[in-house]
Parts: sequence; C-alpha cells; structure tokens
Amino acid sequence: MTDLKVTRNDAESRYELHLTDETHDGVLAGWAAFDQAPGRIRLTETVVDPAFRGKGVGTVLASDALADIARRGDTIVPVCPFIADHLRKNEIAGAIVDWPGDTPLDSATQGESPA
Repeated sequence: MTDLKVTRNDAESRYELHLTDETHDGVLAGWAAFDQAPGRIRLTETVVDPAFRGKGVGTVLASDALADIARRGDTIVPVCPFIADHLRKNEIAGAIVDWPGDTPLDSATQGESPA
C-alpha cells in the first residue's frame, strides 16, 4: 500500500509530497514551489521525481496544496502550468483564483467573479 502525505514547508517555500510504500520510507517524491505575500500565494513550479511520474503523484500534490491554500483563505495565482491546468479541470472548494492577466475568479464557478 502506498501512503502519500503533502505538507507545507515554509522554510523552503513549497508544498512537499512524501511517499511511503514497500520500498520507500517517506521519500520526497515531489514539490510545488510558491511565493507567499499577504493574502496571496503564487504557485511557480511543480516538480515530480522521474521515478514517480505517471502515477498520479502530481495530481495528489496539486489537490492537497490547493485545498490547503483555500482553507487558509489566500488567493491563488497559478503561474505554474501544471497547477493552472489542475485548477481548470478540478473544483477546489473555497478557492479564489487570480489568473495571471485576468480578474480574480472563484474556482468553483470559473468565468464568474466571486460574490
């Protein structure tokens, strides 16, 4: 059985995904880098270790990181193409997204300004 755990590492300015299975014990399988400002977080890069690509690790990382940001109440600025694509395809409850070059949008109702 594989255990995936996403944590926020403020010292490194990134969300980290650690994987534990039969052959790995808490190995860093990927991360999503961010720049934090008051009330806003720019997600700049997502990296998945080549050994774990194609296994859904990036999707878990993006989902859990975005859910945490939404819970914190920060506006998400998706600079990273992987994160932007994930936001376009998936609803993140409570997330407010400021698409680069656009008006901030509620990710649950893309195309409509938040109330």
